[in-house]
This record gives sequence, structure tokens and C-alpha cells, in this order.
Amino acid sequence: MGLNFEHTTLGQRVLFGTGRAGANLAAEVARLGAKRVMVISSASEARRLAAVTDSISVALHYDDVAPHVPVKKAEKARAAASENRIDLLVCAGGGSTTGLAKAIALTTRLPIIAIPTTYAGSEATNVWGLTEASRKTTGVDDAVLPVTVIYDAGLSLGLPVELSVASGLNALAHCVDSLWGPRADPINAALAAEGIRALNLALPAIKAHPVEPSGREQALYGAYLAAVAFASAGSGMHHKICHVLGGAYNLPHAQTHAIILPHVLAYNAPYAAGAESRIAAAFGSARALDGLHALRKTLDAPKALKDYGLAEENIPEAARLILPAIPISNPRKVTVDDLQELLRHAYSGTAPRLAPEDLGRRLSKTKQRLKTQAI
Repeated sequence: MGLNFEHTTLGQRVLFGTGRAGANLAAEVARLGAKRVMVISSASEARRLAAVTDSISVALHYDDVAPHVPVKKAEKARAAASENRIDLLVCAGGGSTTGLAKAIALTTRLPIIAIPTTYAGSEATNVWGLTEASRKTTGVDDAVLPVTVIYDAGLSLGLPVELSVASGLNALAHCVDSLWGPRADPINAALAAEGIRALNLALPAIKAHPVEPSGREQALYGAYLAAVAFASAGSGMHHKICHVLGGAYNLPHAQTHAIILPHVLAYNAPYAAGAESRIAAAFGSARALDGLHALRKTLDAPKALKDYGLAEENIPEAARLILPAIPISNPRKVTVDDLQELLRHAYSGTAPRLAPEDLGRRLSKTKQRLKTQAI
């Protein structure tokens, strides 16, 4: 039986080079012919990245940035862009900064240059997100895809190790979700597997040597591959859970992803033998979950949602909110009871393990796949 799939590759310019952000930004602004540039960055990041943005003429510096992009902040930023006759957005910072730039571009259709300083990956996707009344809405629009991404590992050297770990595991979640997202295909799978391999090497290197650029470069590379795969494959079970938790309960983005990932992997892996094998191979482990557990142990990764603001009494409501968002493509049927159990383990920080019946299913699927390959 031959391959049969449809794949979309998003068009985007990527400039990668440690110590090159300022020069690359100036060149891109000139190439795009922009005259009225709005630089979006948090106040702290703006001070830290002044040497980069000083390379261009800036019409407006904007720092009113918040996680999950509240609608009111998006509307305020859109008004500022209009009042200042902005013709180009430059966002420098993490996912919240990129998210605000996307919110502006969603209605104004202004081009974006993204300069990421974390491993969130939003810079390489056409996905936007807005939060209103404790509910996060996401969508897809090619207008929010940055026209250019400028990667410079030197700009992430100041990212604390704990946040680097959480952000890197968020990128790893993009890889994993890409293997069973609604539009998963062999190209996404190849990108995701290479992303896992790169991040599995990069994150321990960052923890051991946080001010060395080599680990940071590999993390940015892995995060980019993860985001490209995710943008094509679409949002799977993991991201639907995290979007609801972040929007409804204002949980921190990266840490929430880092905590939820092993629980979703344990839930889906026995029902997705091909994806499980790819993930395991990328980790260099016998089983995907073993590889992820080993990495998380090395990194001392975030473990429990209770440590980041989720109340136990919110779990039943959260499960009900999440269930309608789970894609029908998920390899395993999901019930509200399943989600409650998963969230209770994530809340308490219980390390997920494959149930005996799931282990049996995994072995059966693996044997069947090997038999098919032999034929």
C-alpha cells in the first residue's frame, strides 16, 4: 500500500546565527522597506535586547505584554499600531510577545519579524490565541505567520535554567503532538523526530552549562523543527488540554506543557505504535515514555500542576471543558473520566506509567508492525 497524504509547508524566511540578531534585523527591515516599525517586547526584555533593536529606526516601543494574550490587551495594541501608522511588527521575547504580535497581525495584516528568546516555537506557526473571560480561543490564519524569524542563541543565554527546561519541554510537546495531530503525515513525523533528538541533547547541555551557546543553539534548532511540524500537523490532545488550563485557570504556559506531556504520552502511546516507536528511537530508548522520564529526571522538570496554581476542585470542570476540544483523530478514545484521572495525576505530580493492559496492547501492536514489515 503506497503513501497517501497531503502536506502544506508554510513559507517563511529563517536567519540563524549567534551574535547576528542586530545585523540580521537591520537587513530584514531594509529588505521589507519598512518605515514605521513597532517593537513589541516586555520591559525587561526591551532593556536586555536594546543593542539588537538599536540597529533599526523604531517608531514605537511597546511593552504591555501578558501571558495568553488577553483580548483587551490585544485591542489596545492594535489601536497603538493604527495610531502610529505602523507598517512592520518586530516581536522580541517569548511566546507571549509573539502572541501579541500575532493578535495585531490578525486584524491589521501587518507583517511580523520574530526574534525568539525562548523555545516556545510560536514564531514558526500560523496559530493565534486570545483569552477572554477565562476562556482561550485559538485559530489558524496565514497572516499571523512571521515573514522572518531571527534566531540568535546569544539572546537566550540569560534565560534561567528552570524556564529553559520548561520552555524546551514545551517544544518537545509540539513534536509529540505532531505525531498524532489532525493532519499528521510522514514529513511532520520526520521533522518531529529530529526535533526530539535535538532537544534531548540540548536541554541537558543547557542545564549543565547554561552560559554556553552550543546547547542553546541546538534547543533553538529543535524548537523550530518542532513548531514547523506542529503548524502542519495541527493541535492534538496535549495542546487542547494545555490551552484550556492556561486560559481558564491562568496557569503558566511552559510549565503546564512540561507537566502534562508525560501523562498524554502514557495515555496515547499504546494506541499509536508507529508514533511511539519514532519517539523512542529519537530518545534512544526502548520505550518512548522511558526516554521522556529519563530526560525529565535529568532536568528536574516541573512535576505537579498544584505547584503552579491549579486548585483540585477545578479538575472536574477542566475535564468537561477539555473534552469537546479533543480532536477526533486522537489515537485513543477520550472520556471525561479519563481526563479527570489524567488531570488528577498531573495535579499531584504522580509519574505516569503504562497500565498492564496498555503494555500488552503495545507489545501486540509492535509485533504486528514487525510482522508486516517482514512481509
